[in-house]
Amino acid sequence: MAELAALDDPKARAVNEKNGDDHGVNLSKLRLLAKRLKTQQELARRLWDTGDTAARLLALLICRPKAFERDELDVMLREARTPKVHDWLVNYVVKKSPHSEELRLAWFVNPDPVVASAGWALTTERVARKPEVLDLVGLLDVIEAEMKDAPVRLQWAMNHCLAQIGIEHAEHRTRAMDIGERLEVLKDYPTSPGCTSPFAPIWITEMVRRQNDK
Repeated sequence: MAELAALDDPKARAVNEKNGDDHGVNLSKLRLLAKRLKTQQELARRLWDTGDTAARLLALLICRPKAFERDELDVMLREARTPKVHDWLVNYVVKKSPHSEELRLAWFVNPDPVVASAGWALTTERVARKPEVLDLVGLLDVIEAEMKDAPVRLQWAMNHCLAQIGIEHAEHRTRAMDIGERLEVLKDYPTSPGCTSPFAPIWITEMVRRQNDK
């Protein structure tokens, strides 16, 4: 904890706080620290229990994803107060867990939009890797009906799923593009030069172009 505190940079904290993340540790330096510590499950649990955001991010880098029980991961997700901790928990830990599918189904229908966004994030991965477990038409129906008015975190996750369906599944691409055009979610999102807009029609078009260029 002392080492993490020494790495805290006020300028980095100010930038991170604009995105809802209350820490000031450079993530490259955090990864170097994790690389030095290597996998330590018990230390990871102790770091998580501090409640400190930087400590929790480090915990997610040094933990053993398959060592967590299903209910333990469920509690951790609800405790993950900041976007970065939430994203890393889902992407670095839950996706590698044997409980991933069970949690995906439970979180997807959770009334808490932040918890539900984790279910959508796991579903987006299935769109590319295991579409046979999904009803893609049904997903598009839900996105079409609910994405426009969804809370920000959930809306972002649903939009990612919409784009992924359009990118990965040509038979649903026209409908995915049409939903994106009509709902206009993230249409005006500021995008840095060289980056792809998260607006689904632009995102889908660009990624399909890249696939075709390979």
